[in-house]
Amino acid sequence: MLLNILKWAGIVLGSLVGVLVMAVGFLLTRSNQILNKTYSPPEDSVFIPTDAEAIAKGEYLVTNVSVCVECHGEDFGGGVVVDDPALGRIVAPNLTKGPGGFGNELSDADFVRVIRYGVLPDGRSLLVMPAEDYTHLSDADLGAIIAYVRSLPPVDSTDLPPTELSTLARLLLGANQLDIMIAERIDDDMPRVPVAAEVSLEYGRYLANISGCTGCHGPGLSGGPILGAPPDWPQAANLTPGGPVGTWSEADFIQTIRTGVDPSGHQLVDEMPWRNYRNMSDEELKALWLFIQSVEPKEAGNR
Repeated sequence: MLLNILKWAGIVLGSLVGVLVMAVGFLLTRSNQILNKTYSPPEDSVFIPTDAEAIAKGEYLVTNVSVCVECHGEDFGGGVVVDDPALGRIVAPNLTKGPGGFGNELSDADFVRVIRYGVLPDGRSLLVMPAEDYTHLSDADLGAIIAYVRSLPPVDSTDLPPTELSTLARLLLGANQLDIMIAERIDDDMPRVPVAAEVSLEYGRYLANISGCTGCHGPGLSGGPILGAPPDWPQAANLTPGGPVGTWSEADFIQTIRTGVDPSGHQLVDEMPWRNYRNMSDEELKALWLFIQSVEPKEAGNR
């Protein structure tokens, strides 16, 4: 009797192991298919200026508004963005013309596809980079950013490690539980209407999009878990009138961004790039405040 029980237990256990192996194999195969999927975004024609004023505008945008420097570094030599034992390593590449960089390999059209649509020259999707924010950039601002990156001196990044997903990350990706495929999030047909740089609700919405406010806090600004962020990152705060911000004044908002401390004395987390945003102009921050005040009050975490 005991031998029969052990025999059947072995058969059941072997069957379970076999099913598990098949499931793992399926998810890994599926993750490869997802990672190697190719996209065909629009071929936008964006003028890339070369004058000093446009290059200075590009520097301002990548440093203080769209904060590209947070991942690529102030010299755009690249750097490790995520290094998690469970999920793997995500690396922002060197975009200069130095050794290990992509400055000589990417055409102007490549830069447009990468920044606006999250698509690499070979058609595959970028991982993690917030192109869903940058897709809102106007042609003029996008052209200025590319012009600035083109103007940078070469940086040697040959010792920069490659991006590498862990087995767990690939299993989660294969099970549609890891939202890191940026090209999947972007509406290729989204209209872009030029917005005047002035204290207005429309300009505030534009700045909220290209600076990543809506990317982290959600389209409705109510916060919650940040899409594609490492699991140990704090949740984005509720910026709607339904949260603590509902009691703030315009002066409170500007002071919070300038100092990193809100009216209650709470220090903003380092994951929030307020140190970059604090250099935005008063007009830009006032426009952002108009947009924040305009959104519907929501409970925290509803994006």
